[in-house]
Amino acid sequence: MILRYYLQKDLFLNSDLVKYCSDNCQENNREQHSEECMMRLAKLHDKGLFTQPGSNYHGECPICCLPLPLDPEKSTLMSCCCKVICNGCHFTNTKRDDIEGLEHRCAFCREPLVKSQEENYKNVMERVKKNDPTAISCMGKKHYHEGDYGKALEYMTKAAELGDASAHFCLGCSYDKGTGVEKDMEKAVYHWEQAAIGGHPDARGRLAAHEVENDNFDRAARHLMINANLGHDDSLKVIKDFFKAGLVSKEDYAAALRGFQAAVNETKSAEREGAGEFNTYKSI
Repeated sequence: MILRYYLQKDLFLNSDLVKYCSDNCQENNREQHSEECMMRLAKLHDKGLFTQPGSNYHGECPICCLPLPLDPEKSTLMSCCCKVICNGCHFTNTKRDDIEGLEHRCAFCREPLVKSQEENYKNVMERVKKNDPTAISCMGKKHYHEGDYGKALEYMTKAAELGDASAHFCLGCSYDKGTGVEKDMEKAVYHWEQAAIGGHPDARGRLAAHEVENDNFDRAARHLMINANLGHDDSLKVIKDFFKAGLVSKEDYAAALRGFQAAVNETKSAEREGAGEFNTYKSI
């Protein structure tokens, strides 16, 4: 017997919820429901994929609580605690230590700052042992750059399982290029989608390019609009090109400009401006 429950209009995409009393019942009814289920699944997938993330994948600086810039050169990974801190807070903290004649310490956990990359790696490995996804992802990137793709895959897969958007993006690129793994575009898209949902603009940019290759310009534009609202400069430039080609409306382009500027403004502070090109040990 098939039990149907009719839900309110705004629930479950205006579709009926179907429940089965057994696997055999579901199998026997497959011809009647399979197409509807696939459509429902696609709608649910797109609902999650095209929802605007609350922030980019870097999140907020744990000190000033402002959104971290997309540019990785404007923030610093503290290997002692694996927190990413904006250069404004890091610079202000270091400057205060200098003025007071104190030992340089992390602005978040107050551990002494490392003085070499060797110390950097050692600290990150301590965080890896504690199952920190940021640390695990960093070690994956380290092994990747060293050409140890097997070890890189191991670290990245674990970090992705823990929800690290950067790891998902890197895995997507590996499957796209076939680096260390068998080339698999379906897996590449899956990992890029997970990264994009987590606020990774480069992953969403890859998805937009993939949609353009398949002549799905409307879906590509939706990806680019989301990226623009995260402050992604390259996506805004492509939206401008889409507008010139008649692929997005004037209103959409104007909305992208407003969203982009708002996102950029949210990352600004006097401390960050004062930090300038503050140099320190970056993430691995």
